[in-house]
Amino acid sequence: MPATNFQGLTVLTFESRRGPELVRLIQSYGGKPIHAPAMREVPLTSNTEALHFADSLFQNNFDVMIFLTGVGARTLSDVIQTAHPQEKFFAALRNLQIIARGPKPVAVLREWNVPITLTAPEPNTCRELLLAIDQSALNLRNKRVAVQEYGLPNPELLAALRERGALVTPVPVYQWALPEDLASLRSAIHSLIDRHIDVALFTTGVQVTHLFQVAQQLAVAGVLQSAFSSVLKASIGPTTSESLRSHGLSIDLQASHPKMGFLVKEAAEQSHTLLKQLRSHQT
Repeated sequence: MPATNFQGLTVLTFESRRGPELVRLIQSYGGKPIHAPAMREVPLTSNTEALHFADSLFQNNFDVMIFLTGVGARTLSDVIQTAHPQEKFFAALRNLQIIARGPKPVAVLREWNVPITLTAPEPNTCRELLLAIDQSALNLRNKRVAVQEYGLPNPELLAALRERGALVTPVPVYQWALPEDLASLRSAIHSLIDRHIDVALFTTGVQVTHLFQVAQQLAVAGVLQSAFSSVLKASIGPTTSESLRSHGLSIDLQASHPKMGFLVKEAAEQSHTLLKQLRSHQT
């Protein structure tokens, strides 16, 4: 096995939707994967906020629409389609200035033939989105701005848009819930505490929140936080890293690009060196 691989290290992933893909990636780099999905996506099929947004959109009550995720964009379309023709929604969007945070909403909007006014550069966090707005000719003062939210609300983004003079309407589209079966997540927590995990991969901040939520239910949150001191914590990008820090965890590795392939490859290449450094401080 090349030295750039995990070489048999135990690698924990909390990914849900693309979990099997991530497990295969870990195996391809010589790791022993443990898969403990930490969340499930719950579409708001009776989403009154989204339907109210659609009514306002069709009444020309918005000037700008910000799309944060591709999955959220599609789910919003699905919700609106329960009450209105899909093409009516797309046509209304073409009358707005459209801002897309990253490549996934960009791909969806192109599929819908909706022109995009502005996109955020990598690593496609809300920080880059705000910077792109500030550096563009787009003036949000007194503009009616709809923001497609994803998972958890983002009060910091909404506040920053309001500081720029925007009249902001959040549009919650889907939320994250804990998995219905928590057995694998509980087992992963005990494996972390028992020092059976070498590397933990985090692909979204919600995984961190849910991990510690379950740990609190088990009354082991403090013990879990301490146990992470000997685990290589690898984050897919800045937003996820912020969530880890908010729970008192340091970032040992952040992927150079916010993609799963980069995350696993770079963790595999650097895991032994970083783990040696981590664990040498504990002896």
